[in-house]
Amino acid sequence: MAKCSALTQAGTRCKGTPIDSSELCYVHSPETLEDRRRNGSKGGKCGGRGRPLIELHRLECKLESLADKVLEEEVAPGIAAVVVQIRNAQIRAINAGLKAKEVEELEGRLEEVEELLGQQGSFTTYSGDPRWD
Repeated sequence: MAKCSALTQAGTRCKGTPIDSSELCYVHSPETLEDRRRNGSKGGKCGGRGRPLIELHRLECKLESLADKVLEEEVAPGIAAVVVQIRNAQIRAINAGLKAKEVEELEGRLEEVEELLGQQGSFTTYSGDPRWD
């Protein structure tokens, strides 16, 4: 199988597979530069999908521990009530952050779809609605 003809920053030959019958792979092709820039700008912004779940699990454990301490009379119920209010605010903040990230991702995907549709010119929907022609 053919290999990319470009050299890496280390000076060795790239091991990538050429795309679209060219001699260059996706990473080295000038035709994919804008795609790589757009995709690269998204990197590091999401923070990983597992982190909010880990944080929520941590809060759940703390609430369970607090409940045990109230039942064992180690923590006064009034103090526990305030702590629970604080934890609930943390949970709401995590959920709001998740929703904001989801909206950002959906907006990005929608822009990509609109761009693709714009490149294709006019398009029709599955229903054949002439308003989209």
